[in-house]
Amino acid sequence: MLTPSPLTTADAWLGRDMARREDWRRVLTGSEVQELVAARATARVRTVDRADWTKADFPLPSLAEEVRGWLEDLDQGRGFLLLRGLPVGELGHEAAADIYWGLGLHMGRAISQNTDGDLLGHVRDTGADPNAYGVRLYKTRAEQDFHTDGADIIGLLCLQGAKSGGVSRIASSAAIFNRLLEERPDLVPALFSTFPFDTQGQHRPGTPAWFVRPLCRLVEGRLNLFFIPWYIGESQRHEDAPRLSAEQQAVLSFIEATANDPDHYLDMDFQPGDIQLLKNASILHKRTAYEDWDDPVRKRHLLRLWLVQESFSAGDASLREGVQAPG
Repeated sequence: MLTPSPLTTADAWLGRDMARREDWRRVLTGSEVQELVAARATARVRTVDRADWTKADFPLPSLAEEVRGWLEDLDQGRGFLLLRGLPVGELGHEAAADIYWGLGLHMGRAISQNTDGDLLGHVRDTGADPNAYGVRLYKTRAEQDFHTDGADIIGLLCLQGAKSGGVSRIASSAAIFNRLLEERPDLVPALFSTFPFDTQGQHRPGTPAWFVRPLCRLVEGRLNLFFIPWYIGESQRHEDAPRLSAEQQAVLSFIEATANDPDHYLDMDFQPGDIQLLKNASILHKRTAYEDWDDPVRKRHLLRLWLVQESFSAGDASLREGVQAPG
């Protein structure tokens, strides 16, 4: 294959540069918070069950235009945004969850994040063993290394932070791609090859416990990376799964090492009320291990949304139906 050219899109950024900028943070104004609170009240007149709300039920007469700008920035800009200022302490967790869900209705269509069909996922330590097969790491306190998820937009609302650790760390897939072109152009064919992934037990009876798909695609000059390295590694326990070549293993190591380079990543230490939005195709994310509070009320707790936005460039139709329950 022909060696691609380096990417010059706005999502090809370095963490060291973003750390000196403030334009990726957006603080909600008092009037905007009031508009969100009013929208929740309007929606609850129709039904208190947020799952039955529509975009029209959650009116944002002023903020809707801002939200469209956020979507444009996610898709055509740097690929991430941090919203700050939702007063979770004043609102309470249930009201904050309602507002977060309603805001999501203006950004896309929520899809299932697990085999339980959760549309609004709880990211917190359940005491599960992070080393056990099939355990989703977001249900533990363990480090969750760089990866992507399964939708166009990944959203996180912080309800409560950890005692220490639990930092959100993100890196640009396009910047990693550019570095690979510069330092290891011999690995480009492997980067665009098909990789095996373990299903983590989330497959239907009678179907393989692994699947194959491209790790990386270029779509109209934009990069789409699907990267869950531990799913790839665990695929090798299946005798009938394709074996990883030396070049494919080198690609995985290169991506992980580069994403973990301080020049490449950007840290976000969440405060209660922060909402992180990521374009999944463009941004790798990681969570550092954390120590939690003893008090159950104070334990780290985030709410996650997986949103489909059909208009996004470099989208992936295979990731727009959510996680399906086996059977």
